[in-house]
Amino acid sequence: MPVVQRLYKACKASFSPTGPISAEALDNVRSILDELKPSHVGLEQEAQVARCWKGSNGSNGKKVSNGSSSLYLPTIKYLHIHECESFSIGIFCLPPTSVIPLHNHPGMTVLSKLLYGNLHVKAYDWIDLDGPCDLSKVRPAKLFKDCEMSAPCESTVLYPTHDGNLHTFRAITPCALLDILTPPYSSVDGRHCTYFRKSLRKDQLRNSVDGVSDGINDSEVVWLEEYQAPDSFVVRRGVYKGPVIKL
Repeated sequence: MPVVQRLYKACKASFSPTGPISAEALDNVRSILDELKPSHVGLEQEAQVARCWKGSNGSNGKKVSNGSSSLYLPTIKYLHIHECESFSIGIFCLPPTSVIPLHNHPGMTVLSKLLYGNLHVKAYDWIDLDGPCDLSKVRPAKLFKDCEMSAPCESTVLYPTHDGNLHTFRAITPCALLDILTPPYSSVDGRHCTYFRKSLRKDQLRNSVDGVSDGINDSEVVWLEEYQAPDSFVVRRGVYKGPVIKL
């Protein structure tokens, strides 16, 4: 049985519309995800390009006029594999220098596997404030991870309230990241993807600093506000060429 088919069957047995049915079930999915290689999802040729990549002055993506100069913004490709009410499976293929902006996964557990390439990840968790504090959608978050990842490597898991529920990726080389979301994003159920950036409202934040929980290093705290993803962030649907899942 193809690995991707076993992965689907494990997800189907392990996830519900509210997320993993147990820690053991989640571990079972993760163990299969750890086996996954680019060849299992039709990406061996792309992985070979990434392994031989030594940098390039060339760019791909859409050309954007910026005054007297032009910028080539790399376009991210998304390969859809499966989605149901309990989980979704898909692959993000990122060209070098492309960025997935800082975003959240409200009420969701996310398993990720870097299939090939190198990327930089920065992840945060929300900080609960002590006492009432009206920050008008500006919230403090604690740094969870700031590092590079290189394939092959083990899969990672983030949870609804910890282990980096908010994160951003920057591709160093061509790379591909397979994500399993449980439950998946759903506007109907209130699970929206929201993008964040560091807040510039320094005076307001300075007055609220006493509300941050004790025991957290100030250097690990960042204040975030919601914003619309920049026009330069482009994700297009690609064609999944791996084994077809049998439902």
